[in-house]
Amino acid sequence: MNVLIIEDEKALARELEIFLTNYNYICEVCYDGASASERVAVNLYDFILIDLGLPDYEGLDLLKEAKRSNPDAAYIILTARAEIYDRIKGLDMGADDYLAKPFSLLELQSRMQAITRRKFGLKNNVVELGDFLVNLTERTITHNNDNIAAITKKEFDLVAYLILNKNRTVTRNQLSEHIWGSIINDDYDSNYIDAHIKNIRKKLNTYAPADWLETVRGLGYKIRINH
Repeated sequence: MNVLIIEDEKALARELEIFLTNYNYICEVCYDGASASERVAVNLYDFILIDLGLPDYEGLDLLKEAKRSNPDAAYIILTARAEIYDRIKGLDMGADDYLAKPFSLLELQSRMQAITRRKFGLKNNVVELGDFLVNLTERTITHNNDNIAAITKKEFDLVAYLILNKNRTVTRNQLSEHIWGSIINDDYDSNYIDAHIKNIRKKLNTYAPADWLETVRGLGYKIRINH
């Protein structure tokens, strides 16, 4: 998932980027409000982390601005401000959560997972797909307690993103943007994603049918979950 980190403390911003990248988020960093304003105007993000104490921008104004261009993003306010008013104001303006500095990186990641579950209607981080169990936290796919180690990182990312959008068709363009961090170019060979899906099916079908992973002809793919 794509994350925009807006934080003027460069050491903290770098720490956040490294930490979240290790959890397989695709991160971009802005150290000031002006550059962040430009990014949110042209790019779409799944998460936007906003420091309220930016040197050149009022953080709450930036939140309001970002909400207009990225209405579907999840927003977490990062603040060293003690005033409860700023936190309440941010939540009233549509922020999903806030963390007071200093905060635990593990707590941030846990809150991001909780927001993701709420947003996509998941009860927990373990999803049953036919005869398979997908653990979104541990990033594993198992069959009868056997871990399917042959699934690569990118293949798991594809399955996880389709789970988050369960019962909805996800186009190849959307898969490319959210998994690889870039929009497909006009000369892009769509067989690249098709090859990944083919490999996933081949590996899973060795254990049991993966008929819950469906091809939507001419559009993309979806994972069907009936419960």
